[in-house]
Amino acid sequence: MARQQESRLDSLLKSIGLTRISWCILLAVGNENLGKPSEIAGFVGIDRAATSRALQHLEKDGLLVRKSGLHDRRTRRTFLTHKGRALVQEGTPFARQNASILAARLTGGEHEELVRLLEKLLRNDEPPLDHL
Repeated sequence: MARQQESRLDSLLKSIGLTRISWCILLAVGNENLGKPSEIAGFVGIDRAATSRALQHLEKDGLLVRKSGLHDRRTRRTFLTHKGRALVQEGTPFARQNASILAARLTGGEHEELVRLLEKLLRNDEPPLDHL
């Protein structure tokens, strides 16, 4: 099921020039306010090397900027550009559409039960998402 959801979302996001991974990175930075590469890697579920490569690509495309920390120049924070924020806005309906396809296959009670069971399985593993 996860692969179906990922594949469908990748197809939808392709129309605006994003992959699911780049979309997730933009969400991590823009919606979840994560700025450190290690935080972003944890959110997306990829390793630091892949995160660094993706951040370089997104920065080159003008979707985000990375700045050195004020107190410690070795730390880097990541921020969305106007173009990056616009793509988050443009891609959000695709993510919602993708989620609704799965939800439409379940009754209200089944959907609630699925959410309850998934939350039980995920409990204490990862922090909850703040936004979508």
